[in-house]
Amino acid sequence: MAAAAAAPRPEAASPQWAPPGHERARTAAGLGDCEDAPVRPLCKPRGICSRAYFLVLMVFVHLYLGNVLALLLFVHYSNGDESSDPGPQHRAQGPGPAPTLGPLARLEGIKVGHERKVQLVADRDHFIRTLSLKPLLFEIPGFLSDEECRLIIHLAQMKGLQRSQILPTEEYEEAMGTMQVSQLDLFRLLDQNHDGRLQLREVLAQTRLGNGRWMTPENIQEMYSAIKADPDGDGVLSLQEFSKMDLRDFHKYMKGHKAASSELVRNSHHTWLYQGEGAHHVMRAIRQRVLRLTRLSPEIVELSEPLQVVRYGEGGHYHAHVDSGPVYPETICSHTKLIANESVPFETSCRYMTVLFYLNNVTGGGETVFPVADNRTYDEMSLIQDDVDLRDTRRHCDKGNLRVKPRQGTAVFWYNYLPDGQGWVGDVDDYSLHGGCLVTSGTKWIANNWINVDPSRARQALFQQEMARLAQEGGTDSQPEWALDRAYRDARVEL
Repeated sequence: MAAAAAAPRPEAASPQWAPPGHERARTAAGLGDCEDAPVRPLCKPRGICSRAYFLVLMVFVHLYLGNVLALLLFVHYSNGDESSDPGPQHRAQGPGPAPTLGPLARLEGIKVGHERKVQLVADRDHFIRTLSLKPLLFEIPGFLSDEECRLIIHLAQMKGLQRSQILPTEEYEEAMGTMQVSQLDLFRLLDQNHDGRLQLREVLAQTRLGNGRWMTPENIQEMYSAIKADPDGDGVLSLQEFSKMDLRDFHKYMKGHKAASSELVRNSHHTWLYQGEGAHHVMRAIRQRVLRLTRLSPEIVELSEPLQVVRYGEGGHYHAHVDSGPVYPETICSHTKLIANESVPFETSCRYMTVLFYLNNVTGGGETVFPVADNRTYDEMSLIQDDVDLRDTRRHCDKGNLRVKPRQGTAVFWYNYLPDGQGWVGDVDDYSLHGGCLVTSGTKWIANNWINVDPSRARQALFQQEMARLAQEGGTDSQPEWALDRAYRDARVEL
């Protein structure tokens, strides 16, 4: 063992750049000022977070194809006149006025390759380099020291890591079991080009997560063959063929085929490390450094998720995804659900920013890929062409537009939402699609700091107000339930 961890470097008072004075003009649905205004859909049609895709993506983490599509149509037909019943997301959130929140800071990209100097710690300068404008993505070499990287890995190993893959829960299965839909409506929903035939890529676009398994063209064809859905074997389903298919056979097929690790959406292990008051001094120092980097309010950063530490062994991967989801009347943000007096069937992660740290140098593979970074346009269906699925990070990482090589201590950060033109959160940025490439040799360690912001400015304000009240009262309820892990706050480990 080396000597005990040295005390962290003193943190600087402020970085030497200021947040932009105005947001770029973009066409996005605004959420208004801190009024409890109706939350409008946040995504453009046909985008990766379109309403249909989002609900399929959310529920397929837990369920199967037929029930997911039933949910989509249930949402479509049950919305009705939203102006007459604003729904749970639109109702008052609680007594008392919430404070007005100022605009969210956002760093300008200027141009790809642009570098600026910032001072995040007292004894050295850091350089921020723009990697792409769509998404707005930056790289900071040396954000963490080698000692800090080793400490994070050591703390994670002390706590223990669990498999990252998420599988169906009984609650989601119960919710989905109450929904029914006709075969014709399912077909129309899947048939995106309205030609009366279901191509493989049309099915794949809506079934990215099937019972925790990454669906490939080969998987779909195997399923068709097993349930005798495609008699001529051409991989295309007509309306007549689809109408004869019994979705119960699909459920049985999926339940009877347990996926190998290499077939999962995500093949990794992870844990969470507390960074709040009372945490290990290095964990606190890193959070304060992130606070200075992002220029966001302390309330937003301190009330965000703890640090997630992830280990990818040889053969590990994470297929392309977005870190944040839109909020519809059927969903609520995971962090603000703690103060919402509403009953909604689904929740989603509302992550304004992702700050990703590379904790070691990877022997082979393990890049972070952004498949459509800086594309002139975005079209979800164009992600799947012929035999190439750009979201497949095991087979097609080399075809992505931008790949970031893991280097110990380097941080990359990006914005998962576009601005709304009023200083708050707008649409999910489709270009933030990213994934972890296959680790071909060795082990890859990373950590994620996600900065949580509710797209409803009013609900975020209420959340911060309630957390401040609980903190004043004291007790274990003064921290969000996912930030209560203080098991290693006093740990002093040797590196």
